[in-house]
Amino acid sequence: MSDYDTVSADVEHEEEIPADHPRYQDLLTRHRIETGIEKGITHLQGMHAEGRGSAFDYLLGEETIPSADAAERAAAAHLLLADQPVLSINGNVAALVPGEMVDLASAVDADLEVNLFNRTADRVEAIAEHLREHGADEVKGLTADARIPKLDHQRAKVDADGIYAADVVLVPLEDGDRAEALQEMDKTEIVIDLNPLSRSPQVAAVPIVDNIIRAVPNMTEHARDLADADEAELRSIVDEFDREQALEEAEARIRNGL
Repeated sequence: MSDYDTVSADVEHEEEIPADHPRYQDLLTRHRIETGIEKGITHLQGMHAEGRGSAFDYLLGEETIPSADAAERAAAAHLLLADQPVLSINGNVAALVPGEMVDLASAVDADLEVNLFNRTADRVEAIAEHLREHGADEVKGLTADARIPKLDHQRAKVDADGIYAADVVLVPLEDGDRAEALQEMDKTEIVIDLNPLSRSPQVAAVPIVDNIIRAVPNMTEHARDLADADEAELRSIVDEFDREQALEEAEARIRNGL
């Protein structure tokens, strides 16, 4: 029996997962979601969503394909150009990439805001505290003094000086109707989603078809590389990005392995 055969999905610490395991990223995300549920950060429904994403990532080869990297670079340029960028955090995002989101926010001078489908005051505070534990100085989403128009339910609640006022919003792992509602508010929307056919990437200005645990650090790396770029260079990167081509190439990889 190999060491891989003895790896349990029910590990106490992610360090127990061998980094050279062929399904390392899948085991890592699974463990982080389970831990998030135990901490009250992630809703149980988040495990089902993660499972769907895992299947698409498997078909992508569990790697960042060139079109996704181009999207991540364009996303970094959009965030650097923004007057008021905001990174939206739901339960799965908080569980999977808390420190990475804090790093990205720092690299592009963006706010972090908690926004949840299954929203309770306890969950919002738990996620905010989790982000603080990973280096966040300020977390929005607790005030919830504004609503996204044409959207019912708790997920419509946002901060007036956060997502509601933002010009560029990163909404990873988001449901389609909220993505559509944000688009109707004329916001530049960046979406991370492993299914190129779902509504969220279909309406995004920048659809990133990649695993969030790869996408967010890659965006941060691009943002740091572009930190000294002038406005003309950043706008050139934004203008050259072809969202339709990115979606088509992601779908082709999933369907045909190409």
